[in-house]
Amino acid sequence: MTLLNKEPVKRVEKILKKFDKNQKVLVLNTSAKTALDAASSLCCDVGAIVKSLILRTESSFILCLVAGDKRASLNKIKKILDLKDVSMASANEVKEITGYTIGGVSPIGHLKKIDILIDKSLNRFNSLFAAAGHPNCVFKIDFVALQKITNGFVKEISE
Repeated sequence: MTLLNKEPVKRVEKILKKFDKNQKVLVLNTSAKTALDAASSLCCDVGAIVKSLILRTESSFILCLVAGDKRASLNKIKKILDLKDVSMASANEVKEITGYTIGGVSPIGHLKKIDILIDKSLNRFNSLFAAAGHPNCVFKIDFVALQKITNGFVKEISE
């Protein structure tokens, strides 16, 4: 079975194709589990890698898309959401909400509806790479298209 036949990857590919028929999932020979791994595999700047971070809030979950060379700022995110308690979701919660395992969490195709914050710093790059449902699968996209396909809100959420 190739990676493109795995259900989470097919879920991402279906949404990509519906958004833009020229979009495709790229299968890497090496892991893209971390931003550094992905940048190394793709020979690109680590900042052009989109990290998908699931955070637990007081009443729900939120997905934060952050540049690979940045860290999500929980304080900034708390201010934006006007919440006192925001923390990283557990691996089990990530899998339950998105249908993806950590290292392959895509910004699209989640099992449950989730609000998305996109870090403003990602707009520095002409091309971005995001996980496509598996640690060895990514897709290439630009900042404006990422915003459109995710319906995310662009905010300054990194430090």
